[in-house]
Parts: sequence; C-alpha cells; structure tokens
Amino acid sequence: MRETRMVYPVFPGETNHYGTLFGGTVLAWMDQAAFVAATRHARKKVVTVHADAVDFKRPVPLGAIVELVARLKEVGRTSMRVEVEMWVEPVKEGEEAYLAARGGFVLVALDERGRPSPVPPLEGGGARAPHGA
Repeated sequence: MRETRMVYPVFPGETNHYGTLFGGTVLAWMDQAAFVAATRHARKKVVTVHADAVDFKRPVPLGAIVELVARLKEVGRTSMRVEVEMWVEPVKEGEEAYLAARGGFVLVALDERGRPSPVPPLEGGGARAPHGA
C-alpha cells in the first residue's frame, strides 16, 4: 500500500499562546496529506467530502518537525477513505518521536464537469467501501 509523507516545521506563526500547534493547522495539514494520497491514487481532481473524528493525542511544541503519514484504507466506486497520522520528531537529542494526532478523511474523485468519477480499486485487493460508495 502506497503511503504519502509530508513534513512541516512548526514555526511561531502556527502556534497558540501555549507554544503548541493550533488544532486548525493540524486539521489543514492532515487534509492536505489526505488530498495528496487520494490524488495520487485517482489521478484526477478530488475533493474532501467528510472528515472523521480526529483524535489529538499529544500537543505539538514550537520548533518540532512533524511528519504526516497518509494511507489509502478503502476505495469505493468514486470515493476513497484515507487515514492520516501526525508524528512529532522532537529536535532535542534523546527524545523520541510520538503520535500527536490521527484522523480519517473521505475524498471523492470528480470528472471535468465536477461530477463523481470512478476510481481504480486498491492494489492487492484492498478493502472496498460498502455499497460501491
């Protein structure tokens, strides 16, 4: 299964008054990673139609490096479910990377007229969404 990985540094403009990454920025970065993963699979225009619950597990401090890992989990007729994890790579020696957030996104492929368009199945006979969604 193909993964999409994106890396971002956490700068002061992306943090709140506690010195941690804004939750809205986390959601935006996760949605971007899901978009790239779905676009790579569908090879056409895709749009986000649903975001599952996003679990914020630990705060992300200013100065950290975050890596988003997006994986296609299910494919329907026109839709794709993507799971995204955000991992924090602290910059101090001796600290270990940790999972900061995890969430799911559903994206739909569109044709030239903006209508839902079929996408290829997952390689290796992966999961299909129920009812050909």
